[in-house]
Amino acid sequence: MKYLLLIHQGDTPTPYDQEAWGRLSEDEQNEVYAAYQTINQTPGVTPGIGMQPPELATTVRVRDGETLTTDGPFVSVKEALGGYFLYEADDLDAAIELASRVPAARMGGAVEVRPVAEW
Repeated sequence: MKYLLLIHQGDTPTPYDQEAWGRLSEDEQNEVYAAYQTINQTPGVTPGIGMQPPELATTVRVRDGETLTTDGPFVSVKEALGGYFLYEADDLDAAIELASRVPAARMGGAVEVRPVAEW
């Protein structure tokens, strides 16, 4: 079964936030990079991509045939989606184990594990 692992950054420092990232030691930064590299090399993982902060996003809606755009979304930091992985795993337990290795999960964020609908 395929699972989408959605990484919610929470208060996790990222390289995009130079101030918060700078508070991590070089060893801590290297550990984060190494953890993501290891996850990307895990059999069954299709690496996703990291995303810029949500305040740089544009939200598109179509109402009555008109395309409307707004800046944002303006979500709380704990809800901010920071990236994702696609993981083909034997079962949910394997996907949960992989999610537990995502640095954001232990540094103030969370990882949502969601089965992919295969129609």
